[in-house]
Amino acid sequence: MEIIFSIDEIQDVARKIIAENPNKVILFHGNMGVGKTTLIKALSKELGVHDATSSPTFSLVNEYETDDKQFVYHFDVYRLKSETEALDMGIDEYLYSGNWCFIEWAEKIPNLIPEAHSVINLTQTVDGKRHLRLT
Repeated sequence: MEIIFSIDEIQDVARKIIAENPNKVILFHGNMGVGKTTLIKALSKELGVHDATSSPTFSLVNEYETDDKQFVYHFDVYRLKSETEALDMGIDEYLYSGNWCFIEWAEKIPNLIPEAHSVINLTQTVDGKRHLRLT
């Protein structure tokens, strides 16, 4: 799937991703400031999260509960120095829980990612919109 969108269309994009994506583990790639966290907020809202969502830059993972008592996990592993640190925090339990897992900077933990995952690449276009590619 490829989509070019503006920020005011982000909730529609999130709805489409949830409907068409076959995997609950999604890796987010893109430069800092491109909108990865903003998209994850929209996805969380679409899944029924009503709590305020934010980047887990310092906590590494934020956990949110949905309306139907499911969980959404948002990881930002940018600050990890090794995959061992991720294992020490129990990341494997999250990733294999069957819940939605959104991971920013997953290139830091390539050997820990489940085989069944999707990747979202985000880039900014010259007119300020975002180009999303979901594979």
